[in-house]
Amino acid sequence: MAAITVPTQHGVASGRVTVSVYTLSPMTADSTLPEEIDVLIAGAGNAACCAALSAREVGLSVLVCERAPEAQSGGNSRYTAGAMRVVYNSVDDLRQLMPELTDEECANADFGCYSREDFFDDMARITQYRCDPTLTDLLVENSFNTLSWMQDKGVRFMPMYARQAFRIDGRFRFWGGLTVEAWGGGPGLVEQLHKALNRENISLVYDCRVHAVNTNPEGVSSVDVIYQGQPRTVRTRSVVLACGGFEANRMWRTRYLGPGWELAKVRGTRYNTGDGIRMGLAAGAGSAGHWSGCHAVGWDANAPEFGDLNVGDGYQKHSYPFGIMVNARGDRFVDEGADFRNYTYARYGREILAQPGQFAWQVFDRQVTHLLRDEYRIREVSKVQAESLPALAEKLEGVDPEGFLETVRQFNAAVQQDVPFDPTVKDERGTSGLTLNKTHWANPLTEPPFVAYQITCGITFTFGGLKIDEHARVLDESDQPIPGLHAAGEMVGGLFYFNYPGGTGLTSGAVFGRIAGRSAAAKVTA
Repeated sequence: MAAITVPTQHGVASGRVTVSVYTLSPMTADSTLPEEIDVLIAGAGNAACCAALSAREVGLSVLVCERAPEAQSGGNSRYTAGAMRVVYNSVDDLRQLMPELTDEECANADFGCYSREDFFDDMARITQYRCDPTLTDLLVENSFNTLSWMQDKGVRFMPMYARQAFRIDGRFRFWGGLTVEAWGGGPGLVEQLHKALNRENISLVYDCRVHAVNTNPEGVSSVDVIYQGQPRTVRTRSVVLACGGFEANRMWRTRYLGPGWELAKVRGTRYNTGDGIRMGLAAGAGSAGHWSGCHAVGWDANAPEFGDLNVGDGYQKHSYPFGIMVNARGDRFVDEGADFRNYTYARYGREILAQPGQFAWQVFDRQVTHLLRDEYRIREVSKVQAESLPALAEKLEGVDPEGFLETVRQFNAAVQQDVPFDPTVKDERGTSGLTLNKTHWANPLTEPPFVAYQITCGITFTFGGLKIDEHARVLDESDQPIPGLHAAGEMVGGLFYFNYPGGTGLTSGAVFGRIAGRSAAAKVTA
């Protein structure tokens, strides 16, 4: 077998370093709230900032209202790894987005390509062919030029060496159609976008919760906000709602996702409680998308209720394709190797939540521990280790030891060991004869030490939201635009159903944020 290693976040090609914790530099926000503005943006994450920058390009006054205090600003974008799925046909396209890539780095990496057809097919396949074709086409067709536009605004990108590449015989090989991340991850992305707002003289106010959009027969007329605890009204004829889904709202989660979802941990910000969706519906918007669906992942069992910016996305545990996952009975309950983790991780959180006690254990042996991502090495990790499987079984809190050992015995006997193991392709090294077979990347658990990580469900964002058209204008229940009302980001319904291709969220936020800002500006200048 070829020598296979996973690069860590420290020590990638050319000595570059990607840090997972990135502290926002202080940014001076306006201390006063204007009484009138051309375009008002609700939210201050990736989608909101792209909308603001786009609207500002025609010289309009733009106000960004952030519900959170400055230390927690940026919405869910700050809690992400910063991955952005993008169409590229060759390394030359990537070098346009990442001009710092050296000839040596390009020679030492196989970046492959990711075509429009690949992206569209992934969206269709992963959403069970329910994704809105118009919105999906806009997402795919605008992915590259939007990232290029972001780069022009000062956002830097780099290859995802540590998360999406394995070093095989000394050369990086990327896999899963995901190659690009923002420099500094999600916190770095927010930092760079907020600096861009500052350069463009776009007002950003913190502790400013937009809670109502007011309309008249001509469309949007003003918004009501709570600014630093005081009610205020800002006159405007154009609004972009980009303040997230309802993942941090326990009541809405239980109402729309179903019983038990109030028990899920929230991966990101506590401030995404559905404000924008509620305001849009109150203004007459139609709903769209998979309201009982969401992006939810395996998340450390002892993580706090909401995201922790000191840890970021380190609580996630996404190397499960190389091991097995067992529940309280000791049973496997998903095909850990059904596909690259990019195409399964966002739906396996739901499966974990459905298990007894809402938890599971991921189990690995020495053969694959060197392939585990950096998130398995953080200090705040729920980990046990033993030199034998019976000893490990006794350490798996809440798990039936005999059931676990029988599951491992059957699994080990079923692995097709004559098929070569290769983590960069769907290697078809699976199991045979089990009730629930593993399709790829199966290795028997035979070599100590054995390690296991306890996980639960971490919800990222919800899939249901407002209905928009190709100009990101919010549509009413008769599919007519509500003049002056636009939406972008998590709160757009119709893109994701059941599942989600990794890295698509930030890209869709940027694409539709840019479109929404342009459309909002056009409403004012018409």
